Amino acid sequence: MIWAGFIFGLVGSFHCVGMCGPIAMALPFVGSSGWRYYAGRLLYNSGRIVTYVSMGALAGAFGESLQLAGLQQTVSIISGVLILLLLVLPATLKGKYASMLGTDKLMAWVRQKLGYYFQRNSLGSLFMVGLLNGLLPCGFVYIALAGAISAPSVGGAMLYMALFGLGTFPLMFLVSLSGRLISLKMRSLFNRAVPYIGIMLAILFIVRGMGMGIPYLSPKVTQTAQHKKEISCCSKPNVAKAD
Repeated sequence: MIWAGFIFGLVGSFHCVGMCGPIAMALPFVGSSGWRYYAGRLLYNSGRIVTYVSMGALAGAFGESLQLAGLQQTVSIISGVLILLLLVLPATLKGKYASMLGTDKLMAWVRQKLGYYFQRNSLGSLFMVGLLNGLLPCGFVYIALAGAISAPSVGGAMLYMALFGLGTFPLMFLVSLSGRLISLKMRSLFNRAVPYIGIMLAILFIVRGMGMGIPYLSPKVTQTAQHKKEISCCSKPNVAKAD
């Protein structure tokens, strides 16, 4: 399931072009040499991926806490349900929840900092633009994070989001070099496909969590790791101390 992050990022990267393409195309040219131009674009996209990995750590910590409570299969189902909710909830309702959680203030700060770093003429500023860009509201990223929750560990969730970011990297890098490489018609086509890809991913997580006994897809889980550990401890013979 970890590789699902890369596939989702690769296929859905056209959605990234529509949402974050304007930022990528507006990146300033740093210095006068050609290598600095390409380095700046690489740093920008690397910054995005670093942010995705950091958010993956938070999602993984949440998922791991549920798994430690013996809810491994439930976590997978929760991930699928979250993905479906993110797909069907209207934008106005999402905005209302964002206001209640105070994230609208965070986004105002992010946009302010983006404007600041756009005016700085350095490679480091382009990396910072990428870091901040990864924090901007994006349903596509949220769907990926919902999938990361079902990763087996915090490290697995971070890897999931790293692969997701790498999946978006090729197309976003090309767009940062030239926005004319991808037509508006093609972007629109893939944007319409993203919800269907998300639904397929949600179904995959839900089926996996149901433990239907299907090898690799939905294996049947009979015991949790903690339960096995308890059995192992209880089955150790008592050894009497020698007088």
